[in-house]
Amino acid sequence: MQYKKILKQLKDMANPEAVAGMARFGINPENTYGISIPNLRRMAKEIGKNHRLAQQLWDSGIHEVRILAGMIDEPGRVTKKQMEDWVKDFDSWDVCDHVCMNLFEKTGFAYKKAIEWSKRDEEFVKRAGFVLMARLAVSDKEAEDEKFLKFFPLIKRESTDNRNFVKKAVNWALRQIGKRNLNFKSAAIKTAEEIQKIDSKSAKWIASDTIKELTGKRFTVKK
Repeated sequence: MQYKKILKQLKDMANPEAVAGMARFGINPENTYGISIPNLRRMAKEIGKNHRLAQQLWDSGIHEVRILAGMIDEPGRVTKKQMEDWVKDFDSWDVCDHVCMNLFEKTGFAYKKAIEWSKRDEEFVKRAGFVLMARLAVSDKEAEDEKFLKFFPLIKRESTDNRNFVKKAVNWALRQIGKRNLNFKSAAIKTAEEIQKIDSKSAKWIASDTIKELTGKRFTVKK
């Protein structure tokens, strides 16, 4: 059975020292094997896309196995229910980010979920909403500006969330939207300046970091 073979292969690759190192970067060490992302990508390429297998892998509850599940699932077959079921299971920033980047942003529900999840209280659900905003700003090059303009009020609203994994995702979203083009650069800086006036340590950090990056000499946008 392919599922059992994959689990055994991953278990044989387990690296306890790597798990300890991952924990220092805020990655949940529970049910974690310490397998590198390049190794998971190689496995995903060998396996190919497989929606049913992805569901089995996700249900294992193992950290790297869930990242692999996001890599091999078929975006066109992902339902809103699946997205809700999976996002509730997020317990580490890297699982959240990789599943959003490898799978969720490629579904037809990405923009809707970005907005919905940004309003949720759960730390990694909220993070997922802003990770989707950041990723869509990079990958969906043909999207109408209106889709991203809707994100600015949400970014401003959640800029006061002091939780580390949330504030970093909010900051990421604002910076990436600002890099889409010159108009968005101006809009992102304006939003950051508004956020900077909020009496919140998190908000001031998000604003300062965004302004620094978008006005830095190394920053360029496509005209």
